[in-house]
Amino acid sequence: MPDMPHRPHPAAPLAERPQHASAALPAIPAPTRRHVVQGLGTGTAALALGGLTAPPAAHAATEPGTPGASPSAHPAAHTHTARFFSPEDFAFLSAACERIFPADAQGPGAIALGVPHFIDGQMDTPWGRGELWYMQGPHRPEAPANLGYQLPYSPQQIYKTGLAGVVAWVQKTHQAAFETLPPETQDSILTALENNATQFDTLPAAAFFEQLRSDTIEGAFADPIHGGNKHLAGWTMMGFPGARADYMDWVDRYDTPYPYGPVSISGETA
Repeated sequence: MPDMPHRPHPAAPLAERPQHASAALPAIPAPTRRHVVQGLGTGTAALALGGLTAPPAAHAATEPGTPGASPSAHPAAHTHTARFFSPEDFAFLSAACERIFPADAQGPGAIALGVPHFIDGQMDTPWGRGELWYMQGPHRPEAPANLGYQLPYSPQQIYKTGLAGVVAWVQKTHQAAFETLPPETQDSILTALENNATQFDTLPAAAFFEQLRSDTIEGAFADPIHGGNKHLAGWTMMGFPGARADYMDWVDRYDTPYPYGPVSISGETA
């Protein structure tokens, strides 16, 4: 479906209870773009995970085969043109999105695709304000996932609470802003969030991370009319035809690549 998926509630938080921030975290191999795209079908995506010890800034390294992985290579990550987020929050958001969906040989990363601005734009919508579903208590975070969303936060509140907490947490832990840290250190911080190493007020870190992860992938592949997937580059990477009015002649040609580029609902073409 070419348009942005309709989301009845924020991304469901993970069920794990918060752990102490110093808990040992498993090392997981770094992902490839193929793993991220394959994960779209299951709702999961891989991250490069590592320890919580920050390497010296002087030894910051760009991942092999990953153009522009160094924070300094993405000036857009430090440029505040957002409407909802503060400059500090938007800088973290941009850098974190890029680590979740990095540029590589297969295509552009989150920043080039406009994902941070996509997320910023979604905040000023009925979805972002939590107006489309029931938000009254009681809230039971320990309830099974099949009972639905169990936190009192709208997407706006998830980001406001989570970003305020994580920016302060990173500054306290690393004495530096997230976007200035080496990529491998940024990955270790995101790993800690994913593994629920702390919480911000009553918001589990894992719930904040999952919202950020799912919105990053959505911004990379939603119709450009919503502000992400700039120049239809996400669809081009996947070979997705987009909102073409008729391609029924190609439906049964399973082993034949679709020969035409994608088109947006607005009529924009790649």
